[in-house]
Amino acid sequence: MFTQIARRLSALVLLALLAACAGAPAAAPKPTIKLAENPWTGSSVNVHVAKILLEEQLGYTVELVTIDENAQWAALSNGDLSATLEIWPSGHAENMKQYIDDQKVVENLGPLGVVGKINWYVPSYLVAQHPELATWEGFKDATDAALFKTAETGEAGQFLAGDPSWVQYDADIIKNLGLNFQVVQSGSEQSVLAAVDSAYSRQEPLLFYFWTPHSIHAKYDLTAVALPEYSEGCYAQADSGGVACAYPEDQLFKAAWSGLEAAAPEAYALLKAMQYSNEDQIGLIAATELEGKEPAEAAKAWVTANEAVWKAWLPAK
Repeated sequence: MFTQIARRLSALVLLALLAACAGAPAAAPKPTIKLAENPWTGSSVNVHVAKILLEEQLGYTVELVTIDENAQWAALSNGDLSATLEIWPSGHAENMKQYIDDQKVVENLGPLGVVGKINWYVPSYLVAQHPELATWEGFKDATDAALFKTAETGEAGQFLAGDPSWVQYDADIIKNLGLNFQVVQSGSEQSVLAAVDSAYSRQEPLLFYFWTPHSIHAKYDLTAVALPEYSEGCYAQADSGGVACAYPEDQLFKAAWSGLEAAAPEAYALLKAMQYSNEDQIGLIAATELEGKEPAEAAKAWVTANEAVWKAWLPAK
């Protein structure tokens, strides 16, 4: 009798457990996080660090989407992109107003922690020979400007730029400062770096657009050309072609699709908290550009060595 009762009780418990399991809703799968990878090394290493942490620590699937910095805004606004991790605000005032402030379809995720600055650069050996080229006024001199002539630019000096999608006001600055220079688009960051390598190997003149933080400053002695000081009034004329001053210092920041917090709260929390120093990013970039590591490999090494930094980015459990 007791055996039969026990069997019946066991069967009832089993049925109750099966019913409870059948009635419990299945956990919703985590959405794929799509991160913008812009065409420069800093952006690449940033998103690879985030990818490792989102996948290994939080269990998300991450897709990296190659896209330029201007096209990414529309993709963020409709959720085709989840986030972008390195915006240089000096070049995106209109995008920030339209998508973040007015439409509120993109959210500012706060500072990346890295401070950036676009400059005009020349090799320092050139300034040693021509000290006047440390400032923009030196480039007004016809003899000095002629140092930079190429077959492509004819009688004008060459100003070497990079990817046409980058934010750049150099043609306006050149025109408004009365300099006899022509902007030549090299096509990419790697093309600019190759031109610097070539110039250095021959100790030739080169005037080019570049920025910090970047590993180029660990490899070469470069002088930032002093342009007229940046002001908000100067950049207020950007739409009309009136920029005639230096690029501003940029507090780089992150941005996300406005629905990310609701769709993927843990991913949102990590990306919002993600913040490191110029030294961190320069080390990551140098590992890629000077040591030959792939961005994913450099990011993995950084994550392994900096657990105390990224653990603070993880959402509280």
